[in-house]
Amino acid sequence: MMSRVFSACPLGVNAEPVQVEADVRDARQLTIHIVGLPDAATREAKDRLVPALTNSGYALHTGEIVINLSPADMRKEGCLYDLPMAVAILSAIGVIPPEALTDVLFIGELALDGQTRPVRSAIACAESARACGFSAVIVPQGNGEEASLVPGIAVYEAANLAQAAAHLRGTAPLEICQPRCRPHSQPSELDFMEVKGQTLAKRVLEIAAAGGHNLLMYGPPGSGKSMLSKRFPSLLPDLTHEEFIEVTRIYSCAGTSRNAMDQSRPFRAPHHTASPIAMIGGGTVPRPGEVTLAHKGVLFLDEFPEFPRVVLEVLRQPMEDRHVTISRASLQVTFPADFTLIAAMNPCPCGWRGDPRRHCHCSPGQVRAYRSRISGPIIDRIDMHIEVPVVSMRAIRKLPPAESSATIRQRVRRAREIQSERFGLPGHINSRMSAKQMKQHCVLSDSIAEQLDRAMEKLGFSTRVHDKVVRVARTIADLQGAAEIEYDHVFEALSYRTLDRQLRAQYEPTEVRS
Repeated sequence: MMSRVFSACPLGVNAEPVQVEADVRDARQLTIHIVGLPDAATREAKDRLVPALTNSGYALHTGEIVINLSPADMRKEGCLYDLPMAVAILSAIGVIPPEALTDVLFIGELALDGQTRPVRSAIACAESARACGFSAVIVPQGNGEEASLVPGIAVYEAANLAQAAAHLRGTAPLEICQPRCRPHSQPSELDFMEVKGQTLAKRVLEIAAAGGHNLLMYGPPGSGKSMLSKRFPSLLPDLTHEEFIEVTRIYSCAGTSRNAMDQSRPFRAPHHTASPIAMIGGGTVPRPGEVTLAHKGVLFLDEFPEFPRVVLEVLRQPMEDRHVTISRASLQVTFPADFTLIAAMNPCPCGWRGDPRRHCHCSPGQVRAYRSRISGPIIDRIDMHIEVPVVSMRAIRKLPPAESSATIRQRVRRAREIQSERFGLPGHINSRMSAKQMKQHCVLSDSIAEQLDRAMEKLGFSTRVHDKVVRVARTIADLQGAAEIEYDHVFEALSYRTLDRQLRAQYEPTEVRS
């Protein structure tokens, strides 16, 4: 007898439908063969199926069982096929009626006693089931809350194989799983109220949060670069529902720990010893890297020049295209990578250049060599870079209380609402503007455009930098509630390019006016 059950194969951050076919024939001894390009974990399911079925009350004494995972040319990885294979066998021997399987997708690992165990990519499999027209999906206990985030499909959570079989036979129907709690933000313990001084850095971080612009801060050790960067997520609005589903799917497919109901934006801070594959993803079976885990959130790179040059260079394409494509001989996977880069670095190898407390012994050549670890193309792709000076403890004690993150966040939220209304897309921000959108929404007057062109020629900036300056100026205008980009907006944005090679250290916009 033969039966057919439907499952899904995780591929990148999505999942493709898979048919699990079981053929049971008479034989003198019990044997199970699994075909269809299974990996080691999937192939070992034959040693889990017999104890799981027997301990669930379904004895298998004799018979040759052949299980085919179709399409046969797609590599099947992991143990999420245990439950669908067991259900297919039960249907083939007549325990479960075939008509109960036509509209249901199954995923799940089985323990030897028949209990189900959670698997990766539950939300991606549920989305695949909905896209293929299935009305229900049965998942292991522990995956129901995640899978139930997908609307338009019934999710049933089975604690063991016997529960799944009883539900399919109609003797003990399972209840439709609902999220146990609504998505919420994790309260941040880090607040900008704790940071006194650094007015310019706070201003630039507010602009970066409002428009999603990349930022590089440089200054001596102890000036507050890391402190400011770690508080940057407290300025960002919560994920929209669509973004929340997308981020949850990424973390589920990666098998990385994250609260399934956390609506706050991701914050990733890899160490500078990270490899290129750890940064952008890869492997024999491609898995998401840090740029994808930071999708719709923040990628913080501390000690920026200490990262290997090859690691920094692989950031160029995802920073521009907002996705990463990993190519292998048998498949090609595209991962989303729409993140905001916040980087921090020292001004010189010893770190004390510009610090009034210590004397820097680095020669100009050493400083140039240190900064040259960051290539021109990477600098071009960073919208703003500013110096963060040291503030003395005496000055800090005299400063009044600083603004809270909640106050700044309100301004950021208003600016983002303006951008969403302008583009007609929820969550679309200025840093993601296309060339066509820039022509429509970033119109400069003739006088401002002429003065900006003169400044760009004088400073030797590229066309890419020109567009980034205009995008930042548009965000500054949004924060002020201005409908048009004005002169002050443009040259404030231009002043935040202090690390470019041709930038004059004491350049003032008034020189261009004259």
